[in-house]
Amino acid sequence: MPAVVARMWGQEPRTSHGPRPSLSLQRITEAAIGIADADGLAGVRMSSVAARLDVSPMALYGYVGSKEELLTAMTDAAAPPPPEPGELHWRDYLTAWTRSYREFLLTRPWLLEVSPLTPPTGPRALSWLDRLLVALSRAGLTPGEGVNIATTLSAYAVSTASLAHSLRGGADETGMAGPGDYGVILTRLADPAHYPGLSAALGAGAFGGAQEWVEDADFGFGLGLLLDGIEALITRRAKEER
Repeated sequence: MPAVVARMWGQEPRTSHGPRPSLSLQRITEAAIGIADADGLAGVRMSSVAARLDVSPMALYGYVGSKEELLTAMTDAAAPPPPEPGELHWRDYLTAWTRSYREFLLTRPWLLEVSPLTPPTGPRALSWLDRLLVALSRAGLTPGEGVNIATTLSAYAVSTASLAHSLRGGADETGMAGPGDYGVILTRLADPAHYPGLSAALGAGAFGGAQEWVEDADFGFGLGLLLDGIEALITRRAKEER
């Protein structure tokens, strides 16, 4: 097991000899998250984290062997606890799970740069997976199907959060003053000869509500399509069992 993963689970190497360590992975991770919240992921460097903790950069390497390991620990520690299934119907729980996943990514948008590249290994990330598997198991799906559904829903949360965040970015990042400009720009670029389907959608005003991508309406529509597919799978499984 990688040392940083062991530490994420509280399996800190202990020794009865020598002075008590002044640092811990938790302290280092909290300092790094504070920097990322204030300055974005670009501000997180081993040197900046060390300065925040008033230690030398070399002192960090006894707890995280690289910036990549630090990002792994940060991604897990920055996630809130998942919603609990309780007695919720599986569809209500998957809706709450996916919305909560998307919302905490938008609360800390620097996670969008690293979370899709980091397999879940920490206690927080695996608790999100665990609760979803519990809900899907109650609905009659196999563990393998549950894992595939978790991958699909988390990827949907990440992609829609990324889109919403980029549309909120404004002219400095996208060249657009706001979400409403997106349809205007597309209208100027997409001529009917080369983009007949897109031009028809633009003419019908399909992109006029780009603000809804930020405000959540289109997110709910797409999530409903995914849940309809899961429901069809659950229905098919029930018929097979009968």
